Amino acid sequence: MNTHVKQDPDLLTPITVGALSLKNRFVMAPLTRNRADAGMVPSDMMVEYYRQRASAGLIITEATLVSSDGEGYPNIPGIYSQQQVEGWKKVTDAVHQQGGKIVMQIWHCGRVGHSSMQPDGRVPMAPSAIKPAGEVMTYEGMKPYETPRAMTLEEIEQMKVNFRLAAHNALSAGFDGVEVHGANGYLLDQFLRDGSNQREDRYGGSLENRARLLLEVVDEVTQIWGADRVGVRLSPLQPFNDVSDSDPQTTFSYAVDHLNQRNLAYLHITEMGSDNPGAAGPYFDISSLRPRWDGIYMTNYNYSLESANQVIASGDVDLISFGKLFIANPDLPVRFDKQATLNEPDPDSFYGGDERGYTDYPFLEA
Repeated sequence: MNTHVKQDPDLLTPITVGALSLKNRFVMAPLTRNRADAGMVPSDMMVEYYRQRASAGLIITEATLVSSDGEGYPNIPGIYSQQQVEGWKKVTDAVHQQGGKIVMQIWHCGRVGHSSMQPDGRVPMAPSAIKPAGEVMTYEGMKPYETPRAMTLEEIEQMKVNFRLAAHNALSAGFDGVEVHGANGYLLDQFLRDGSNQREDRYGGSLENRARLLLEVVDEVTQIWGADRVGVRLSPLQPFNDVSDSDPQTTFSYAVDHLNQRNLAYLHITEMGSDNPGAAGPYFDISSLRPRWDGIYMTNYNYSLESANQVIASGDVDLISFGKLFIANPDLPVRFDKQATLNEPDPDSFYGGDERGYTDYPFLEA
């Protein structure tokens, strides 16, 4: 008699994600920490930070700039210079030596930024000259947003080149893949949503036009990596950085349908904004996007051990990315496995600073 009972998968179950074999389904979410050195070069602190968290099935790096004109915050890393590539090589080597897998999230901040951080002192570029509400962190402290300048078609073409070069550099730096940052109100998200994109050329107006840059960037990146090592992150409900859309369900359904045709390694949909319905446009149930996606599906936002295991067992989700819990618990998979007490994250040390609140969170004692 066969007594073997197939168990439902959980966070600790291995999984194949495109070309990657992951030892578990814990993903370290992309987390901006503002600790890069001069020249946007990864610091030695960053090497230790990522090394400590290699027990994750997959690490997604903090968002990393494809060009110097994309800087939206102080002390964030880039992947457009040889020095940056060398700095990131130390990170990927450290993670691989610990048996981990790591992909790089690549971005451009678009209108999120300030002229004081731009190489030429000009205002930041965006799909349209629409000023976001609020303030942005600069090297001189918080400053009001400026009205950005609308990108020319030549600048859009150069942006695609920059993403392609960033993907190539990430390959040279030893990463296992890349995630294209199409979320949280940054450049590609600004193009996608009609609240921030009021262009009248082939990159604005219709949904097909507004989604064009995201899809073209993904195609550039997959030419370097192969689709099975590329993921995309979207945030359909997220109003962060003053983005909105008049019909987000239609907009993001279109984006997911067209990304689905590209056989990517995974789709990363963050549920951020679900606790603030209507802030980014008419609310919709983002679980409606799941049936449109044939591949590996990752989600994120305040999951606990129990809620994560529940959605994985149901088959609705394949991977969960954890943010604050990975900040405070470098050995999060071990702690969850042993149902051990978790360290509390310290929000005051999330952005910028030294090792405190970065690499000094305690591990569970053996």
